[in-house]
Amino acid sequence: MSFAHDLRPSPAPAAVIDFSPEASSLAIRELSLAYGGKPALRNLTLRIPRHRVTAFIGPSGCGKSTLLRVLNRLHDLNDEVVREGEVLLEGQDIHAPGVAVSELRRRVGMVFQAPNPFPMSIHDNVAFGLRLQGGLSKRKRDDIIEWALRSAALWDEVKDRLRASAWSLSGGQQQRLVIARTLAVSPEVLLLDEPASALDPISTLKIEELICNLKSHLTLVLVTHNMQQAARVSDYTAFLQDGELVEYGPTDTLFTNPRLRRTENYITGRMA
Repeated sequence: MSFAHDLRPSPAPAAVIDFSPEASSLAIRELSLAYGGKPALRNLTLRIPRHRVTAFIGPSGCGKSTLLRVLNRLHDLNDEVVREGEVLLEGQDIHAPGVAVSELRRRVGMVFQAPNPFPMSIHDNVAFGLRLQGGLSKRKRDDIIEWALRSAALWDEVKDRLRASAWSLSGGQQQRLVIARTLAVSPEVLLLDEPASALDPISTLKIEELICNLKSHLTLVLVTHNMQQAARVSDYTAFLQDGELVEYGPTDTLFTNPRLRRTENYITGRMA
């Protein structure tokens, strides 16, 4: 049953970037979502550019994390969720019949706010997805594990204790291990939901440096409450409020010269 009549139309967002399909990894078209009849996302339309960092900012409850979970189809098992609109990954609707959710989640990896390493060794955490895929020799698998740990800026810290428990690592190391585990299966898009909010400043800096380094071969989407973090690491920023896309554009422009007063009020702290 349609719930479109329950949703107030979104205002036309200022400075929406008209990325061509060839330059975009993800395209969101007229996406609305409701939980148990309560709207959470309202008619969102935007493109997420390939090999860039796009940050979603906005007050708590504005729909940032909800949108991230739609991109990974984490709402599929919730019978109270009703969705309209499309999410296209390289031109294919991720909700179309026949789309394998397991393959989608390999292509669109996700890292959550709290590190969630599996209760196994550092090596086996990174190898987990590779073993599920199968077809790799031990040598090839070990090469990929080393590559993933290096890509996550963790190899030099753990190379001599790969068989140690992942839970023996610090919080920041655990988060980078989770990123390495995701990278090992060669995703095209990496979704990051407040990946550094529970970490100390030094670990946060390492995560931010990692994000900047990864965009050379990945598309990254970051949800953050930290305005300074969004300004430091993202190329584009989308401001959401009450489930609506208010403004979207290059990060430098949005933070220094926003078009809308609502955006300026949020960035300057005049709106919670």
